[in-house]
Amino acid sequence: VLLHMLFEHASGYALFVVKEVEEISMLLPQFQVEQCVLSLAKFNSMVSLAAFFPFKSAQSALENINAISEVVHADLKLFLETNVPQSRKKKATLGVGDPKIGAALQEEFGFSIQTGGVVAELTRIRLHFHSLVKGLTAVAASKAQLGLGHSYSRAKVKFNVNRADNMIIQSIALLDQLDKDINTFSMRVEWYGYHFPELVRIVPDNSMYCRLTRLIGNRKELTDESVESLEEVVMDNAKAQAILDASRSSMMDISPIDLINIERFSSRVVSLTAYRLELQEYLRSKMGQVAPNLAALIGDVVGARLISHAGSLTNLAKYPASTVQILGAEKALFRALKTRGNTPKYGLIFHSTFIGRAAAKNKGRISRYLANKCTIASRIDCFSLPSSVFGDKLREQVEERLSFYETGDLPRKNVDVMKEAVKEASDVAAEMKRKLEKQERKRKKREKKQALLENGGANSDAEKKKKKHATEEVQTEETPAAEHGAGDAPTKKKKKRKSEPEEPEEETPEVEVPEEDTDKSAKKKKKRTSEVI
Repeated sequence: VLLHMLFEHASGYALFVVKEVEEISMLLPQFQVEQCVLSLAKFNSMVSLAAFFPFKSAQSALENINAISEVVHADLKLFLETNVPQSRKKKATLGVGDPKIGAALQEEFGFSIQTGGVVAELTRIRLHFHSLVKGLTAVAASKAQLGLGHSYSRAKVKFNVNRADNMIIQSIALLDQLDKDINTFSMRVEWYGYHFPELVRIVPDNSMYCRLTRLIGNRKELTDESVESLEEVVMDNAKAQAILDASRSSMMDISPIDLINIERFSSRVVSLTAYRLELQEYLRSKMGQVAPNLAALIGDVVGARLISHAGSLTNLAKYPASTVQILGAEKALFRALKTRGNTPKYGLIFHSTFIGRAAAKNKGRISRYLANKCTIASRIDCFSLPSSVFGDKLREQVEERLSFYETGDLPRKNVDVMKEAVKEASDVAAEMKRKLEKQERKRKKREKKQALLENGGANSDAEKKKKKHATEEVQTEETPAAEHGAGDAPTKKKKKRKSEPEEPEEETPEVEVPEEDTDKSAKKKKKRTSEVI
C-alpha cells in the first residue's frame, strides 16, 4: 500500500510519498523510528517529496489556516486532486496529522485516512522541511512561521482599530471604581465634622463638601468678606450665609497639623472628582465614535455597560433581544428557574430613563420593546458606517410606544420610520463623503505646496546663478556697442548673415527685348559710322 502524507507548513502545502510503510511500521522498534527521523539521510531513504504548493501571499496563508480547521479550502482541494493518484480499484491512503482535517478530507474526497502510528512520527518532517523543498531556506521558513503566527493571533483576537470597544470596556470599569473610591474617601473627609459638624447638613453633596473643606480650613477665620468665595462654590447666597452663621456657633477647635492633613486629603478627593468628569467626557466621545446609535438610544453609560457585560460590541450584536433584556440579571434568572418563580423582566437596561418613566404594569412591556431596539442599534453600529441617525429614530419609536401605553395614541409603523432613517442616513453618508473628499483635496494640495517649497529651496540658488550669468552676458555684449557706435552696425549684420545658413542664389529670368528697339539701335550705329567717314 502506497502511503501519501500531507504536511501543512506556513509557506505552503507539501505532499510526501512514504516508502516501504509496512517495514517501517512493523519491523523497526519505536526508538529506531525516532532516530531515523532525526537523521536527514535516513529520513530521505524513507520519505520523498512528491509535490509542493506554495502560498501566493500572507493573506492566502491566513485564509488557508483559518479554513483548514473547518472546511477544505479551494487551494488544498486543487492540490490534492492534482497530485494524489486515484484509481477505481484501490483508494489512495493519505496520512494526516490532525484527525479533524482527516475527517473533512475523507468526506470530501473519499480517501482512506491514516492519522496515528507512523504518520504521527513522520510529522517530525518539520525538522528537515527546508532541506527537502528546493529554494526554501531555514531563515525563510522561520520568518513565514512567525509572520503567519502573528497574523493568526491578530485575527483570533479580532481587534479592529475602527471599533475600539475595548477602550469603552476599560473606561466604564474605571468609572465604576472611581465612584466607589470617591464615595469612600468622601466619608473619610467627614472627620472634618469634628471641627465643623453643621457643614454636612448644609452641603450634603460630597464633591462640594470637599471643596468647602479645602476653602474654609479653620472655621474661626471665616468673616463677612468670605461670603463671596463661599457663594462661588455653593452657587447660592443663602447657603453661603448659613455656612457663615454656623461657623460662629460651633464649639470644637482643631490643631493646625490635623487641618493640613484634612486639606491635603480634600484636595486629593477633589482631583479624583475632576478626573471622573474628564473620564465621563472621554467615554461619551468614544461611544459617539464606536456605538453612536446605541448611545443615542439608551445613553452613554448604559450602552457602555451593555458592551462591557457582553464582552465586545460584536458579541452584543450577536445576542437576541431576549438576552439583551435580562443582561446583567443572570443570578436572578437562574434563581427563578431553580425555584420555579417569576423570571426577571430587565437587567442593565433598567437604568434607562424609559423604564423609570413607565408605569408599573408597563415596565415589562417597555423593557422588552427597548431591548429589541437596542439589539437593532448595536447591529447597525457593528456592521455599518458610524452614524446616529438610526439611533435617533429608534429613540423616537420608544418615546411613541411609551406615550401609546399612557395615552393610547397609535405610534408610527416601523416601515415608515425606517424609510425615513435610510433616507437621512444616505444624506449623511453623502455629506461625510463630500467632506472626506474635500479634506483629501486639501491634503494633496498641501503636500504639493510643501513639495514645491522643498524643491524651490533646492533650485532657487541654481536659478539665481543662471539669471546672474545671463545678465552678465547681456552686459558684455552691450559695452562694445556703446564704445564703437554706429560703425560696428554693419559688421554685426555681416556676422549675423554669416551665422545664417547660405541660401541658394535665384536665377534671374532672361528679359526679352522687343524688335522695334533693336531696329532703332541699328540705325543709330549706321549714322555714327557715316559721320566718322
